[in-house]
Amino acid sequence: MEGYLLDWANLLLRCLHLVTVIAWIGASFYFVWLDNHLLKPTRPDLLARGVDGELWAVHGGGFYNPQKYMVAPPDLPQHLHWFYWESYWTWMSGFALFVVLYLFNASSFLIDPRVHAWSVPAAVATALGFLAAGWLVYDQICRRFGHERDGQIGNDGLVLGLVAVFVALATWAACQLFAGRAAFIIIGAMMATMMSANVLFWIIPGQKQVIADMRAGRQVNPIYGQRGKQRSVHNTYFGLPVLAAMLSNHYGMLYSAAWNWAVLITLMSMGVLVRMYFVKRHKGVNAWGLIVAALGLLVALVIALAPSPQMKTEASAAVAPPTQAQVQAVLSERCVMCHNAQIAQKGIRLDTPEAVLHNAQALHQQAVVLKLMPLNNATQITADERDLLGRWFTSLPH
Repeated sequence: MEGYLLDWANLLLRCLHLVTVIAWIGASFYFVWLDNHLLKPTRPDLLARGVDGELWAVHGGGFYNPQKYMVAPPDLPQHLHWFYWESYWTWMSGFALFVVLYLFNASSFLIDPRVHAWSVPAAVATALGFLAAGWLVYDQICRRFGHERDGQIGNDGLVLGLVAVFVALATWAACQLFAGRAAFIIIGAMMATMMSANVLFWIIPGQKQVIADMRAGRQVNPIYGQRGKQRSVHNTYFGLPVLAAMLSNHYGMLYSAAWNWAVLITLMSMGVLVRMYFVKRHKGVNAWGLIVAALGLLVALVIALAPSPQMKTEASAAVAPPTQAQVQAVLSERCVMCHNAQIAQKGIRLDTPEAVLHNAQALHQQAVVLKLMPLNNATQITADERDLLGRWFTSLPH
């Protein structure tokens, strides 16, 4: 019953997390696009009111005219819409999902003895430490190197370069400590924590300080807006790498690779290049070289992860497909302990020939194609055994 309830919690939290991610990343992408499409107003009344940029757009049968004030409008309206709950709920739902799926099942999901054999408390504490350390190190990089000169934020290229080095080192470290799938999730969660903490500790407090100064009649310091813009720009570059880390953990060929840390760094680099292209495209620059570079990394990754070609002789081609007894022998040793009449994980049984045939599609997808099962390969299924299952499935009438 506990496993059944955890599956429901997993499903519902996943749905909530997906919706909030779409809302947050969508809003982030929209405002970056909007910033890069604003035009300097020419009307005297807009200039007199302090409007720095405006845009006319049409959508859903209506016309929209967003206007941006670099610091703040002279007359601040009482009703303001804040964009922060998208961020907060994304992080809270993601963290809850991480707890339910990974921390509650740390011995299976976090720990792979072949990578690093350690206790459950140590693995859980270290996983949480990655989330906290990611934010603290990133924030210190921004504070120490993204310093202000003459009231302006500077050195952002250096800041992002140092952050990239830090994330790469953290990726390598995570892959030396945790099961590959967990390592990918932890790095994605670490970067998502950096993003949400930017909203919580810098962007929203800066905006609230500007509003408080305006309503108190104090002069508004533009540095708050500049800091918020800096962290917002960082967030837009972090977005696709985070999605790459989160989605790639569903593909065993990626996180089970010998150099899985390099695979994840490559995937996240592709995300950065694609996002850089679109940011430049919003500014009217077609930097196709960035897309070419991303495609180059993709091709290199596909080639590097390709399975070794197997030479097929006439004799091997004539080998009869595996028998049900051979398949059942592999499953009995590698899978049945979690998929039987008493413990049917995910509702799948593999303890009888009838159950195996009934679940053949799921077995082939999870154990042969995606190589997700057995989880973290805890039962040490071999490549030859996966191949046997694959040949058996291919031989079935479809």
